Amino acid sequence: MKDKIKVLLDDKIKELNVFIDDAFISTEEGKKILNIVLDSDEIIDLNRVTEASRIINKIMDEHEDLLQDCVELDVYSKEKGEIEDE
Repeated sequence: MKDKIKVLLDDKIKELNVFIDDAFISTEEGKKILNIVLDSDEIIDLNRVTEASRIINKIMDEHEDLLQDCVELDVYSKEKGEIEDE
């Protein structure tokens, strides 16, 4: 599943300088959730996560077969550590 999602999405979000690091299904409070984890060579700010989420949501709506009965789609970025003030 992860490979199919990467192939489907990576080209669409590369202009945001992000890529799919992982995609997996989890269950929380009895709900199946498709988790898509973004990564980049730099820190990903919330605005880029939001922009990527909009693109990903649109594409995933067209490919419901990949959702595997998940009721929620959660898109988030890997943690890169703290940004230190200079």
